[in-house]
Parts: sequence; C-alpha cells; structure tokens
Amino acid sequence: MENVLPPAEELRLIDRELVQLDARRAQLMHRRAWLLTALRAAGAGPAPVPARSPGAAAETSPPSAQNILLTLGGILLTIAAVAFTLVSWGHMGIGGRAIVLGAVTVAALGTPLLLLRRKLVSTAESVAALGLVLTVLDAYALKRAVLPGTDAVAYTAVAAGVLAAAWAAYGRAVGRLRLPLPGAVVAGQLPLPLWALSAGGGPEVTAWATLATAGLDVAIALVARRTAVRALAVTGAVVTGGWSLLTGVWLSVSAGSPAASAEPALLLLAAAAVSLGAAWRAPAAAAATATVGGLATVAATGGVLRTLVPADWAVPAYLLCAAALLGAVRVRAPRGVLTGLAAASGLVQLASALWAAPVVLLALTGPAATLEDVWGGPPVQDVVLPGAVTAPVVLAAVAVALWAAPRLVPAAPLPRPTAECAALALTWSAVVAAPVALFLPLGPTLAVQLAATAAALVLAVRPSLPAALLPAAGAAWSPPSPTGPPAGEGHAPDRASDDTAGPGGGTGSPDRTTGGAPATARPDSSRAAVDPVRSVAGTALVCALLSAAGAALLGLATRPATFTALGVLVALGVAAATAARGLVRIVAACAAVVGTTGLVAATAVAAGLPGHRIGLALLAVPAAAALLGARLGRHPVALPVEATAAAVVPIAAALAVPHPPTLALVLALAGVVAAGTAVRTERRPLAGYAAAVLFVAATWVRLAASGVAVPEAYTLPVTVPALAVGFLRRRRDPSASSWVAYGPGLAATLVPSLLAAWGDPDWPRPLLLGLAALGVTLAGARLRLRAPLILGGLTVALVALHELAPYVVQVVDALPRWLPPALAGLLLLAVGATYEQRLRDARRLRETLGRMR
Repeated sequence: MENVLPPAEELRLIDRELVQLDARRAQLMHRRAWLLTALRAAGAGPAPVPARSPGAAAETSPPSAQNILLTLGGILLTIAAVAFTLVSWGHMGIGGRAIVLGAVTVAALGTPLLLLRRKLVSTAESVAALGLVLTVLDAYALKRAVLPGTDAVAYTAVAAGVLAAAWAAYGRAVGRLRLPLPGAVVAGQLPLPLWALSAGGGPEVTAWATLATAGLDVAIALVARRTAVRALAVTGAVVTGGWSLLTGVWLSVSAGSPAASAEPALLLLAAAAVSLGAAWRAPAAAAATATVGGLATVAATGGVLRTLVPADWAVPAYLLCAAALLGAVRVRAPRGVLTGLAAASGLVQLASALWAAPVVLLALTGPAATLEDVWGGPPVQDVVLPGAVTAPVVLAAVAVALWAAPRLVPAAPLPRPTAECAALALTWSAVVAAPVALFLPLGPTLAVQLAATAAALVLAVRPSLPAALLPAAGAAWSPPSPTGPPAGEGHAPDRASDDTAGPGGGTGSPDRTTGGAPATARPDSSRAAVDPVRSVAGTALVCALLSAAGAALLGLATRPATFTALGVLVALGVAAATAARGLVRIVAACAAVVGTTGLVAATAVAAGLPGHRIGLALLAVPAAAALLGARLGRHPVALPVEATAAAVVPIAAALAVPHPPTLALVLALAGVVAAGTAVRTERRPLAGYAAAVLFVAATWVRLAASGVAVPEAYTLPVTVPALAVGFLRRRRDPSASSWVAYGPGLAATLVPSLLAAWGDPDWPRPLLLGLAALGVTLAGARLRLRAPLILGGLTVALVALHELAPYVVQVVDALPRWLPPALAGLLLLAVGATYEQRLRDARRLRETLGRMR
C-alpha cells in the first residue's frame, strides 16, 4: 500500500480525525440524555427494555432456534395425525375413532388458549396449526366412515364451507392467532366453485359461482384489518374474478344471437359492478380496479351489439361502447375511478387501432409492388384483410376520441399534447387506409395519397393551424400570458431567428415579446407553449414523408402517374421549404431534391436514353444544388440540400458502370461540380478532397477504357503541374498538409502505374516504378513529408511483393508442409516475447509520422 503522505504526517491526520469523531460522539450522547430526560418529564418516555439473560429469548422474537423447533414439532405432529387417519384408522371401531380424533382436535384447538395466557405465542401458533389440520382430517374421516356414498365434489364443497366458517369463528374468538383467519379465507375459495361443478351446470354456472366468490373476497378485503387476510382476499378476488371475466368474454364472443349473448353480458356487468364497487371503496387501487370494471362493461355491451351488426362491424361496435364509457366519466366520482374508466376506454381504443393497423400497413407497402414492373400498370390488390372496410371508420373514431378525451376527462391518462399528436396520426392513417378499404382504382388512390401529403405538410408548416380552428386546442397549445395575448396571437413571429427553431417553426429567441411585454417574464410557460406545437409539427412531418413515399411508389405504375406524383411532390416540397422554418424547412428541401432526382430520371427514361446516359443526366441535380447552395451561402438549408444532392453521384456512377467512357465523364463532371463548390470558403476542405478524388478516378477510368498500356504518358502531365501547385501552396502556407499539397498529384501517377506493373510480366516497368517510388520515399523522409513517405513506401513494398511473389511460391512449394505452421508459431512467440518493445516501436513510429506534415 503506497502512502500518499509521509507516515508521520498521515498518522497525525488519522489522530486528528479520531479526536473529532470522539467529540461528535460525546455531543450526540449528551443530546440523547437530554431528550430522554425531557420525555420522562412529559410522561411519554420509551418503554423500559426488560433485562434478559444471554441465553434467553422472547416467544415473540424474530425467527430463532426455539421457533424453528416449534415449527418442526408441529409438522411432525401433523404428519403423525395424517398417518394415523390414513393407516391406523381401520383398526379401530367407530366409537374409538370418534373419541380419538375428537379428543385430539379439541385438545389441539383448546391448548392455544392456555398458551396465549402464558404469552407463549409461537407455541400457540404451532399447536393451532395442528388443530386446523386435524379439522380437515376430521372432515375426511367423516366422509369415509359415515358418508361413504356421498358425491366427493359436493361433500368437499360443503366441508370447505363449514371449515371456512369454523376457522373464521375460531380466529375471531382467539384474536391473537395469525393462522385461522387466513386459512378461512383460503378455504372460502372452494365451496361455491366446487358446488357449481358438482351441479353440472356448465361454464356459465361455474363463472357465476367464481364471481360470487370474488365478491365475497372483495368484501373481506375491504373490512379486514390484518395484512395477511387482506392480501389473501385480494389474491382470491383476482383469481376467481379473472376466471369469471375470461369465461364471460369467451361466452360473449362465441354467442351467435342476441339471446345467447344476454347471459354473458349479465355476467360481465355483474363483474363490472363488483370491480367498480371495490374501486369506489378502495382509493389505493381504484385506478386498476376501475379499469377492469370498464373493460368488463365494454365487453358486455359490445358483445350484445356485435350480434346485431354484420361481422365487419364488430370492432366498431366495441369501439362505440368504449366511446360511451369515455362520455360517462363526466359523472361525479373519485378521481381514481374516473382515471380507471378512461384507461379502460383507452385500452379498447388502442386494441381497435392495432386491429386496423394492418390495413394502413398494406396501404403504405402495397405500392412497392410497382418496383417489379415499372410503368406496367397499377398493382393488383390480391390481399383481402378481414374487416378492412371498417378500418378507416375505426381509426377516425379513435382519433376523435383521443382528441376529446383530455377535454372530457379530468384525469385523462394521456397528456393533451400527446393525445392530439396521436389523434393527428390516426386521422392520417384513416385517410391513407380509405383507398384500400374501398378498393379504389389508381387515380383516386394517388389523389388521396397526395392530398394526405399536402394536408400533413400544411400542419407541419403551420402547426398552430388547429389552434385557430379549435379554440380548446389553441388554449392548450398557447396558454395566455399575464402580460399579453397567447403566444402566436396578436403579433408576428420574429423571422430573423426562425431558422434556428424546432419543427414547429417557433422562433426560440430569448427576447421575443408577446403583446409588448418580454416573454422572459414566464419562461416556463413559453416553453410549455412551444413544445406541443413542435410535437404536432414533428408528427405531421413524419406522416407527410410516409404518404409522399407511398405516392411516389404508387406513381410508378404508369408514366402519367409518375410525372403527376413526382411533379406534385416536388412542388409541395418547394412550397413547404419556402414557407416553413427550422427542421421542417430542411426536411422539405431535402425531400424536394429527392423528388427532383426521380423526376429527372423519369424524364430520361421516357426519352428513351440508355442507362449510362441516365446517370449522366442525373448529374444535373448536384449541379443545380451547388448553384443553389452558392446562392444560399451559409443558410442552414444549404448544407443538407447539397449533401442530399451529392448522394446522387454514386447512383449516377453505378448507372454508368457498364459503359466506362461515360463513367469517366460522369466522374469528371462530378469533380467539376465539387471543384466549383470548393471555391466557397465554408465548403473548401471537404469539397476539395472530393474533387481531387473524382478527377483522379475519372482519369483512371478513362485510361482503362481507352486500353492505354503506358498510363504514365497521361498521368505525368497531370502529376507535374499538380506537384508544382502543391509546392506553391506549401510556400504560401507552410502549415498546409502534404496530403493536400502533394497527395493528389503523386497518387495520379503512382496508383495507375502500380496497377499496370502488377499486370506486366516484364521487368522494366516494375524496376522503373520501384526506383521512382524509392526516390519519392527518400524525398519524403528527407523533407519530413508524410504523403510522399507513405505513398512511396507503399508503392515500393507492393512492387517488391509483386517481383518476389513467384519465388516465394516456389520456395513454399518446395518446403515441407509442417514448416510454415512452425515458422508462424515461432514468429508469434517472438512477437509475444517482445510485445512491449513492439508497442514502444509502434508508438515511436506514430510519433515520428505525427511530427511530419
């Protein structure tokens, strides 16, 4: 252990800390003595702790050796009683049997009274447990000896009821015992269900019996004072009530007529009444219990309505009942009950929306089938989903309910902004799913998709539009300020700071005024007013993008539809980018670039151009984006637009790959665009590198396409002026990197020459290239320039590898098969033994390269 301080200094520090701890302990002990004196003077002193010998322990103490022995003794006595009843019972007469069991049972139940008087609580508990088990054996003995022909299930039901009543009475009489009352609750779960099974009344009778048991459990849980009794009663109510609910739902769903659905509806309504009654009396669990009651009510009423309507309208029937339940929460009731009913309605609505979700998914993914046969006609909708006709109705109804819930329910589970965003998404889903549900042809379907895109973009651009149409929503989005009108009313937004706002187009300016007063008077309120607007704008933007993608894919079905869809989408994107602010403007501008790319490609295909010419035509998009970026300057939209347009270059190059001359032209033109972009100061670093790479790649492709055997004749005229320009750049700016100054020029010759050398079987080219690369490497080492050193060194190594490869192959073929693995093992051992030294060498090499430019 290392000492941070000298030993003498650390020892003094420890002693000082110990002195402080002793002083603090003395202070606390003095305060404790004063508090005890004050409490005794007031007559409320703590109870004296009785002195105990070291080996003594109280009967009521936590689990100890004595309690363990008592428990084991009770278990052994119970086992003995069971063995006696099952094995030795037949060797005694009826009188003897009755006398033995009766005497033992009475003794086992009476002994705890004497033990409790002597404060032997643990012993009394053990003996009482034995007595409870003996009562069960008494019931079994009575069945075997006196009533052997009685139905076993019916007898068990009666016996369980009698035992539950007897244990409850015994537990109430002997109040200090903890086992009888919980045992009575457990035994009370059996009589009614077992009686229903013995009567053979079917699942309906059993469900009513378990529901009655659940009602008794609820009553016990409400009046019980002991935690164990209350917990067992709640568990029993959940199990038996849950069985009744599941049975009722199954019978209701299986009913084929209104008459057949009446009894399950009554069962579910009775379960709902029990749940709501428990929720009314138990505020702690009111929300969860009321939720169960609300779901049971919807299942009961919806099950009856389901039998009165066609099969496709079953889900809307349940949804109608959930909406009615949402309206019923306006009654005067505890807050937990209202929250539970609203949650039940919300769960039904969520399940209904999930049921309709496949129709929306089909509407969004179905247009992708046009990619298999572009301009081959509209896709055939061969998937028929059950209930698809009513899916838009369900989605629209859920949207209305979500919009109305925060205004109707005082304790709505969802906040108002979240509910309104979900309502907006569901409304859009209903519109998108309508063509699939109605089996509309291509033209109307495309029109609906474009209309949905336009509407969603309007809300994304102006998210406060619903506030103008719906005053309640406007109040939610723009709470009034004590110094002026609500945000968004009575003043114009500050356009100068709009580009830094979020999706909703809020200004985000800290000194924005509202009604002539600074908005900083209530910063929290202003932020609360902006966040819902941004959430609505973000939701609308996502919906617009999804429907735009679906419309673009659907438009590929026919040529007119393609130009119509892409033209409208580009116009919408441009309009939104012009009118919006913040993130919405950026996304809309990028979407307009994507649409323009598709429009250019469609125009080229319609003109009959081959694939490589289409790639050449696509370069118009990055060229136009570069001009637009130069016009916008440092505007926040400029970089995303140029980046999106730059993604078109790989697509154009991929289309031109089958025709190398056109590929070289595509790369060269892309390099021209990048070089033009590099003229701007803010784009110079990245665009300059891209231009150099594109020019070099275009040169290589052009040389390969022309079948040039001596590429140096074409690359050296490029390399020499490039190196001259780099030299001048380094003289003017000594801090410039050698990669920027000399890297493009050296790579323009070394890489094509290296490729040609690897395919050249003669020796002059590799020799000359190796010598030239060696000279570049030495120059880089002499001048401490990283780019010549690395490029030249790699070229020398690859040339040497090319020249030595045949001899290495011959040597490897002549060696024994075991020698290469052995050499590899020795190499690994050597590296491992000198691992630290290798790390230091690598670190030293890295530092050396880092000092170069």
